[in-house]
Amino acid sequence: MTETTTTPDSLKTLSDDTFAVTYGSDRFTAAILSARMRYIVQHMCTGLLNNAFSVILRDWYDFAAVISGPPQLNYPTSAVSNSLALFFGSISEAVRNTVEEYGVDNLRRGDVLICNDPYRAGTHVNDVCFVRPVFHDDELVSFVTLRAHQLDMGGIVPAGFSGTKRNVYENGLVINPMLLYKDDEPVKQAFNLIFDNARYGELLLPDIKTIFQNLLLGERLIEESIGRYGVEAYLGSIRYSTDVSAEAMQAAIATIPDGEYDAEERLDSDGIDDTLEYVVKLKIRKHGDQIELDFSGTSPQARTSVNCGALDTKTAVGVGLKFLISPDTPFTSGEYRNVDIVIPEGTFISATPPDGAVFLYFDSSGVVLLALFKALERALGERAVGGDYGSLNLHNASGLFDDGTPWNTTAQCGGEHGPWGATIAGDADSYSVQYQLNNLDPATEAIESETPAVVLRKEYQIDSAGPGTHRGGAGVLKDTLYLTSAEHFSSPLHTKSASGAGVHGGRNGALGAVWLFDGEAADVVHTGKILGTEPDVYRASTPVGGMIDPTTKCVDINGEYQHFASRTVWQTQPNALFRYLTNGGGGWGDPYQRTPAKVLADVRNEYVSIEGARRDYGVVICGDPRNDPEGLSVDEQATAELRTQSV
Repeated sequence: MTETTTTPDSLKTLSDDTFAVTYGSDRFTAAILSARMRYIVQHMCTGLLNNAFSVILRDWYDFAAVISGPPQLNYPTSAVSNSLALFFGSISEAVRNTVEEYGVDNLRRGDVLICNDPYRAGTHVNDVCFVRPVFHDDELVSFVTLRAHQLDMGGIVPAGFSGTKRNVYENGLVINPMLLYKDDEPVKQAFNLIFDNARYGELLLPDIKTIFQNLLLGERLIEESIGRYGVEAYLGSIRYSTDVSAEAMQAAIATIPDGEYDAEERLDSDGIDDTLEYVVKLKIRKHGDQIELDFSGTSPQARTSVNCGALDTKTAVGVGLKFLISPDTPFTSGEYRNVDIVIPEGTFISATPPDGAVFLYFDSSGVVLLALFKALERALGERAVGGDYGSLNLHNASGLFDDGTPWNTTAQCGGEHGPWGATIAGDADSYSVQYQLNNLDPATEAIESETPAVVLRKEYQIDSAGPGTHRGGAGVLKDTLYLTSAEHFSSPLHTKSASGAGVHGGRNGALGAVWLFDGEAADVVHTGKILGTEPDVYRASTPVGGMIDPTTKCVDINGEYQHFASRTVWQTQPNALFRYLTNGGGGWGDPYQRTPAKVLADVRNEYVSIEGARRDYGVVICGDPRNDPEGLSVDEQATAELRTQSV
């Protein structure tokens, strides 16, 4: 289904009279109401962020608020919050499918519907959609929705994050569209269903109550807007908002040269063994202001929960195109009006139940986005963007405090933050999140105050950034020491090949990996010594994931692949340490066009070694960056000779 479109003409060329007839208001009012809707969803998110109990909400911003139009407009999403972009593309269908299955005629003022089924609503079972209908004079005119990650929704893995679950029954509680509130009162059966199946109820309950209050806030603010400007103007502004973004995307697509563009991208393996890689095959066909993305030939769905659903692929396509070619207007469901997506069912980016379990959907849909970046590199030329660190490398750990109280840390102590790829605008950031995310970096103090863990190291890895005229972001090295016995699920899913692809003549970023250090090697508590980063240190490790030299146990692109699920659960004793190293981001442009002064600054700041400066940039640096960084200098003559020889 496609949303209703109102005008084939450019919005800027519409006469004032035509605009008023089309949108039920003048231009100024339509713009005010469009901005007001964005304010409303952001206000809802601020309320949830400031009052959340769960770390995944409070420290990760793992939620989004949207406003949707009514059924007669086909549920257009007219405003999304400045939060987790992973939710943007699928939430239109999430609202539509939830409401339609429950029944539009069954909705009443004071209702809140919920649904978390990945195949109906996208994402994974921990992301629950809370949908509130908004009425005016007994007419259904809108919906406010908060999709918010619940720390646990049952299943065989505490908090759920694992690539080893084999079907929907192991994956967690699936909630079909049902009422959570009726007449603004809790529906006991629905609450009982959740809390009879979910862990950490003491965190979920206050968060759900906070979500409900912010839905009421969104409803009240919409009612105030309608009261001031009228329902016709409000509904017109919903259509206007989506038409603005649709027109912007249409114009942006037209700037891409007509033609066909191909690319492949992949995940390393699933949670069974390392015998299968999962490959996205993408063919883009562009003509005029229309674009088709065809995923035919993509690998079948994985045997464990590393899949995503078709709606998540839709999100990756929309976010990727928005990122590359149309970043200047707000995201709405209008983004997709000139975009066709062809995808067979039952692939690892369009999984189906019961065996196509969906949980680590962000990594599989992230592969879709990176394939899109690769496919359009030639078409975009200097506008191309380098690849990011590829996998969230998510770490999920749980155990018991000494008094028997359970603890959990999720998405805080793995490789969840890392580098982006470089662009024409300049060097890439080295500590952000995947392109589809937009979350916060949990504070170390917050982690250590609630979890028996100590974050010992968080630093950039030298010579990991993709070389280029503009340098990719550097890989991030993070060490976390666990003070109690624990069970760990580690999910580095993109370590066999560089995710940080270089563009426009730039080179790829380096590969990352994960290691476990236990026993005397990591016993900071008793030895008082922090684990080093020199190559010999890794001989005492147990590789968890990545391409590893079997002798040195260091990262080696020609080494042996270490399967992340060679142990379904990594069980550790007190004082075990996990080390995560993310992939590096891709470079932009010929590295030999980077000015020697910038390379000198990179060496001084330990993004690049003296050897790397010579090897990758043709720049000869003299001095000691560790002990005398101010004394570094460029050997101009040797640099000129080296660069000339390499041409």
